[in-house]
Amino acid sequence: MLKLKVQDMSCGHCVSSVTKAIKKVDPAADVRVDLGAGLVSVDTSAAVDSVRAAVEGAGYPSELAA
Repeated sequence: MLKLKVQDMSCGHCVSSVTKAIKKVDPAADVRVDLGAGLVSVDTSAAVDSVRAAVEGAGYPSELAA
């Protein structure tokens, strides 16, 4: 399970954009977003760098969360 702290998410559209970006990298990924905490949990077989690049490519800076 990959956990990312994602900045600048503030609404349902943001959640949708982040989810779609991750699903482009791994269509089978299970993506869970906690909008209030700014956390995205991803169950994926894709590389961490690929997932982060997709999220950041959608316009949302991210970092690994503990």
